[in-house]
Amino acid sequence: MTLTRRTLIAATAAAVAAPHVAGADAPTAIRSRAAGFDQLHALIILRNGETVLEERFRGPGLDSPANVKSVSKTLVATLLGIAIDKGEIRSVDASLGEVAPRLIPDSADLRARDITLEDLVTLRAGLERTSGPNYGQWVSSRNWVADALLRPFVAEPGGQMLYSTGSTHILGAALAEASGRSLHALARDWLGRPLGIDIPPWTRDPQGYFMGGNEMALSPRAMARFGEMIRQGGTWNGERIVGEDWIARSFTPVTRSPWSGLGYGYGWFTGETPVTRYALARGYGGQVIAVAPDAGITIAITSDPSRPARSGGYFGDLMDLIERDILASLA
Repeated sequence: MTLTRRTLIAATAAAVAAPHVAGADAPTAIRSRAAGFDQLHALIILRNGETVLEERFRGPGLDSPANVKSVSKTLVATLLGIAIDKGEIRSVDASLGEVAPRLIPDSADLRARDITLEDLVTLRAGLERTSGPNYGQWVSSRNWVADALLRPFVAEPGGQMLYSTGSTHILGAALAEASGRSLHALARDWLGRPLGIDIPPWTRDPQGYFMGGNEMALSPRAMARFGEMIRQGGTWNGERIVGEDWIARSFTPVTRSPWSGLGYGYGWFTGETPVTRYALARGYGGQVIAVAPDAGITIAITSDPSRPARSGGYFGDLMDLIERDILASLA
């Protein structure tokens, strides 16, 4: 894979200004740097399944559920992979009209029926975004799914990335329709029970669909366990949770974020450093699950969910912590 300009700059800066500390001193150096971020609540690092660092700096405890914000999108994407494995849905190429036709308003653009589940999970539905400045109006609407589907097409489905919680919410509702069960029931039974983690109920829309793409809650240890399952190719304690092929496709970028420059696959941002590739689940405020399968590393981060974490600010600091301090030292 080709190094991005941002990665080259970060790698050069790391080499010149602050070479990483390897060996036994690495966790101490990582902890010291992380402690300086006043937004950071908790940090867990695992290498080959063993705990390297597990620290609560502030905020809820390591076993207390925290709002993981848009990390929810990655969880919903994983549920889609499991639904396909279980035969609940034919394929990621299935259209919304095929899987959940009753979700589509009668007055919607005809193209809405042809939006595929892949378009939704890769945030390429083509519909005007419901995130950013449109978010408040969207969640104030009487029907979140209909509101998202009635928005104008600003790109063709399957085209450019349009980061929109509405797209993942449509996907979550489609999973509920296809399975005949709520998104929470699917998350609890397909992820929570086999992983031994708690996934409490979260926000529902006016029609009763659990929000797809935001507001789910996991503890830092639960985040790390989910990440470890993904890092291990979709298995946990010898049990297959999600197909290895799905994870491989999830880590294959089909589009790119216009803000961070990171690639984006099936619910995961993708990047690389000079030493390893990684995949990233990212939520508002600095909620992160990162996995680097080739290096055997899993990272879980929770942060203050009420404060922004922009690529040029705190999230950029977290990326430096992940790329320069953690992966460069431990990979």
